[in-house]
Amino acid sequence: MSELAVGIDRYAGELERRGASAHTLRAYQADLAQFLEYLSPPGAEPPAPPEIDVLIFREWLVDLYEKGLSALTIRRKLAAVRGLFGYLHREGLVKTNLARVVLTPKAPKRLPDVMTAEQANALVDGVGSGKFERPFPARDRAIFELLYGCGLRVSELAGINLEDIDRAERWLRVRGKGRKERQVPLPGKAAEALERYLEDRGQGTAPGDSRPLAPGPRPLFLNHRGGRLTDRGIRGIVKFYATYLLADPSIHPHSLRHAYATHLLADGADLRAIQELLGHARLSTTQKYTQVSLTDLMAVYDKAHPKA
Repeated sequence: MSELAVGIDRYAGELERRGASAHTLRAYQADLAQFLEYLSPPGAEPPAPPEIDVLIFREWLVDLYEKGLSALTIRRKLAAVRGLFGYLHREGLVKTNLARVVLTPKAPKRLPDVMTAEQANALVDGVGSGKFERPFPARDRAIFELLYGCGLRVSELAGINLEDIDRAERWLRVRGKGRKERQVPLPGKAAEALERYLEDRGQGTAPGDSRPLAPGPRPLFLNHRGGRLTDRGIRGIVKFYATYLLADPSIHPHSLRHAYATHLLADGADLRAIQELLGHARLSTTQKYTQVSLTDLMAVYDKAHPKA
């Protein structure tokens, strides 16, 4: 195995020890594997990390542009490589992190598409309404109520255990990015949907399944085999209902998180409070919802004001 490949493996282990999410690990490992492949000519070893200079980094970026990748994708790949060489620098394997010298491509400013409150409510209310022959309608309704009512990331929702729910005080303990924990209030409709699901779910078994779960943390949402419902499974459920209720298969779990934050802000919620509810480390991440709301306000002004 080449020195660069060994460095990539060790960096992946470092990310895992630091609590990086499974999604981040998969993305970084895929990007760094492609970087390694680019530097590995047929029948030859890639250069050792100290031999990789700024010119090589720039040639790699040119190759990414020529492949037609978007600026956002290139930025992500560059971030992965910068992280790798930052790790190699800390370990004393390279003298400096030359990947930091390379200019970062500018990302186009694009506001997220956000469902209206009417669309979000129509979607959530339509789930579990009996229109579809689904195996676990109460579970599906609870999933949507928590996504929109609590603004959770899909990974956070999939990771909730029964022990994380305070049903008396209506709080959820959520593990976010970097395994950071936070408490999220459980609104009334979400609490009601959760109670209906828990009645169907029973104690320690999947809905309609008599097999006991394995010992250990007891996941809240279960699949048809009685195991934890995964991120991918939740995305599939959201896509199904969005397709048949709103005729929009592009809607995904994060769409409901965007709607949650935007609708809170539009109704007067404080930006700092929204930051805490979403689990954002930086306020600047939350401020994009201000831009969305201002865009909506300008659209209303242009449509309604006689001087527009």
